[in-house]
Amino acid sequence: MSGKDPLVVFTPSGKRGRFPVGTQLLQAARSLGVDVDSVCGGRALCGRCQVLVMEGDFPKHGLSSAVTHLSPVSEAEQSFARRRPLPPGHRLSCSSRIEGDLVIDVPPASQVHRQVVRKAADARPITLDPVVHLHYVEVRQPDMHDPRGDLQRLLEALHKEWDFGPLRCDLAVLQMLQAALRKGEWRVTVAVHAGKQLIGVWAGFHDRVYGLAVDVGSTTIAAHLCNLESGEVVASSGAMNPQIRFGEDLMSRVSYAMMNPGGAQQMTEAVRAALNALAADVAREAGISVSDILELTVVGNPIMHHLLLGIDPVELGGAPFALATDSALGLHAAEIGLTLHPGAHVYTLPCIAGHVGADAAGMILAERPDLSPKLSLLVDVGTNAEIVLGNKERLLACSSPTGPAFEGAQISSGQRAAPGAIERVRIDPVTLEARFKVIGSDLWSDEPGFAEAVAGTGVTGICGSGIIEVIAEMYLAGIISKDGVVDGALAARSERVVPTGRTFAYTVHRGSPLLQVTQNDVRAIQLAKAALRAGVQLLMDRLGVTQVDRIRLAGAFGSHIDVKYAMILGMIPDCELSQVSSAGNAAGTGARIALLDKTSRKTIEDLVHRVEKIETAIEPKFQAHFVAAMGIPHSTEPYANLRKAVQLPEAKAAAPRTGSRGRRRAGT
Repeated sequence: MSGKDPLVVFTPSGKRGRFPVGTQLLQAARSLGVDVDSVCGGRALCGRCQVLVMEGDFPKHGLSSAVTHLSPVSEAEQSFARRRPLPPGHRLSCSSRIEGDLVIDVPPASQVHRQVVRKAADARPITLDPVVHLHYVEVRQPDMHDPRGDLQRLLEALHKEWDFGPLRCDLAVLQMLQAALRKGEWRVTVAVHAGKQLIGVWAGFHDRVYGLAVDVGSTTIAAHLCNLESGEVVASSGAMNPQIRFGEDLMSRVSYAMMNPGGAQQMTEAVRAALNALAADVAREAGISVSDILELTVVGNPIMHHLLLGIDPVELGGAPFALATDSALGLHAAEIGLTLHPGAHVYTLPCIAGHVGADAAGMILAERPDLSPKLSLLVDVGTNAEIVLGNKERLLACSSPTGPAFEGAQISSGQRAAPGAIERVRIDPVTLEARFKVIGSDLWSDEPGFAEAVAGTGVTGICGSGIIEVIAEMYLAGIISKDGVVDGALAARSERVVPTGRTFAYTVHRGSPLLQVTQNDVRAIQLAKAALRAGVQLLMDRLGVTQVDRIRLAGAFGSHIDVKYAMILGMIPDCELSQVSSAGNAAGTGARIALLDKTSRKTIEDLVHRVEKIETAIEPKFQAHFVAAMGIPHSTEPYANLRKAVQLPEAKAAAPRTGSRGRRRAGT
């Protein structure tokens, strides 16, 4: 070796520097700004600072690297390896000292701002940089010569070891501090929120810190428990929103609050109890205590948002649909009645408008249409559809009152998605016979073994995705016309088409229970899809476009629907089918991104200010678009892209209206 200090190159960052022999590797990394994690402050307790020595000649860097260029494995590393896995070739950078030229690889698991890869093939990875971090410190014991309080000496240690500036301290931390210091023999782990506030303290070394990402939907609440140190989702759970007993749709709940003194408070207490129960469920599943949950991020539509926060939603019940606030909020969990860690914080993503909420903001954060020149349409299909259209130039948003029909409600044989519910349907266009799949079985109803496979659940009803498929298949088979009328003349051709009063129905399942799609069911879906399609058209009009490049269907319903059938019904505009896909629970993913990456919070807060809001209730063209969208797939749009992939039936006249004078089609 030359007389120069050893050269150390860190990958994948490429940062390099020369350091005197004997320099601690972790210290060298930090002096260069290399992203190496550590909770224990270099005491070989947490194992987060693991690195790998790259061996061989590296002409690119002008050096040769070898494991012998690091100090021998220390007793501290050996002790750690007896307690936790230390893969072959890995070293703890806090216990290793530089003795020669080195190329050091920092694996993803050892990076503070490592990326958590989302499962979808086209999804962005999430940068792991949570707002809560743990820090282990040793605090100088008090004596008669130093009268300062324990907190002051803790803050001094944090400044010395972790370079913190002034820190505020929660009262809950102060109440636990002295006992923790003495139990831990003056060694404690603290949780620091946003680099500014002490929110937790534990005796000794503690490395468990979790966060909860929650999507408070009007029908269901979904919660994902995440390890804030690894980004891993360790448990997930969902529950029906107990507010349903006060009203199935949003306006019903606003009406309940208006008509019943204390009604808003009842709904607030119900949703908070549900969140506490979900937190307990996921904690139990992960084998942790709810007191290990220190951060919560929440998305939801404006009415769910207000009710969770204890704000009466009455102003959202009529024009101008004024929000109490559209800003993101940071609160203590205890302020909204959540029983997590005493210092737990809650972050609610910003709302966009009176009926476009934090769930739409979460969807934008998950999908980031603003990063692409392509025009993306994002649709969160639920009781109240939230729609976003745009690209890097402009973003527009609106909501549309689709009602609960897409989720199986208000449908004669409809039900929520559960084992036994029909979710897939195919109809033979010649015989008009139906076959189907139910949730909980991979077999079609006409395959051997189907009856045995569903014996435990039975065939119980038709869920939302099944409703969409059966009505689209009825259209493709000619059972309903373009305007949605069931053709009663087909009763002579198939026993599946049966009269029901003055209209006709199609029988999907002849067993018990008898499952049929009635004329009123078809109308309910037409009304829901027309409201959704009209909202989309308003945004397209405002943007001055006639087609979109990409469509993403989000929400629990959007996750399970076959996009081809969504387009056959005309729920969404015409588009290349290859560019239409499910986004899963994008709102919940947005909540998870905000939980795991604190910088994303400013990103979405800034993005929301860019969104142009369209209020469908006061748009004069909404009704005309709604009427045109009642047709299947649409009364005026040709759907040329869809026709390339699917043979749509030729338009035929509506079924003749026989019977008494004045007879009307159901739902008209």
